[in-house]
Amino acid sequence: MTENLKVAVVGAGRMGADHIDRIHTRIVGASVSAVVDIDLDRAGQAAAGIPGARVFASLEEARAAGCVDAVLLATPGFLHEEALIKALEWDIPILCEKPLTPDAATSWRVIEAEQKLGRQRIQVGFMRRFDADYAKLEQIISGGDLGDLLMLHCRHRNPSTPAGFTNEMLINDSVVHEFDVVRYLTGEEISSVQVRLGKPSRNAPEGQHDPQQILIETTSGVLVDVEIFVNAKFGYEVGTQASLEDGIVDIGLDHGPVTRTAGRVGGDVTPGFEERFGDAYDREIQSWVDAARRGEVGGPNAWDGYATAACCEAGVKAQSSGEKVAVELNEKPELYR
Repeated sequence: MTENLKVAVVGAGRMGADHIDRIHTRIVGASVSAVVDIDLDRAGQAAAGIPGARVFASLEEARAAGCVDAVLLATPGFLHEEALIKALEWDIPILCEKPLTPDAATSWRVIEAEQKLGRQRIQVGFMRRFDADYAKLEQIISGGDLGDLLMLHCRHRNPSTPAGFTNEMLINDSVVHEFDVVRYLTGEEISSVQVRLGKPSRNAPEGQHDPQQILIETTSGVLVDVEIFVNAKFGYEVGTQASLEDGIVDIGLDHGPVTRTAGRVGGDVTPGFEERFGDAYDREIQSWVDAARRGEVGGPNAWDGYATAACCEAGVKAQSSGEKVAVELNEKPELYR
């Protein structure tokens, strides 16, 4: 393929608008050909200044106008299944922001549709796999020079949450990334999830229990603990410490100058996920575009989306029960092995 991949971005909200700008300004081999949103004014604002980008109220309209070689889904998760099934019928590349769908049952329906197609077309937007620190940690673990991985200690801290951010969203919108990271770093499926609710922060809004501790076990027995603290106030921090047989590895510490003066030590703290993972998003979308032009998938696939949805379901059950909950997965199809 010599011409740019014509990408229809579905959803012109915060994430969609960010991807539209990214494709237009930093990605090679693709262009934004269509912005799809039921709010046409918002879609028009996101498409403004991009030569050739057209605005549509539906993906079908964009397809009929000849504006769709590939689809990037940046809508809320409950809208994903219908768009994914439609794009699979068209047999075109898809980048679906997490989640694949909100639950394992609907994710499995997507898996079944892709199997009927006979090849992988869906890449799921777990951008941490494209972060330089996480990629280096995966190489250290898989390389084996420090022995086997025994434990992972994860921290996921946000300065605050928007109105209406529920306990379930702590799992489905935040810890979902840790579920994928654990699967990525270990190369294994997660077998069980447990949630512990301790002393809540006074900064947590009414109805939300924050922070929470998530305990995870993989099929080989690697133990993982996650601190999810979404009203931490000080800034945005995501990191992981790996305990291996012959060493400890930390990633996710803020970079930049640390100044010691007048009896004080200080530096800058990352304010949000856009700054922390901006480069990872760039690499993720470029990998997707490059792979799509070859007829391949360049990152986490639909099985990864399905498996992570199953982990989230187990996590939400564990929140309410306080018990260890097994992660239930269907047999992995040959297409994803």
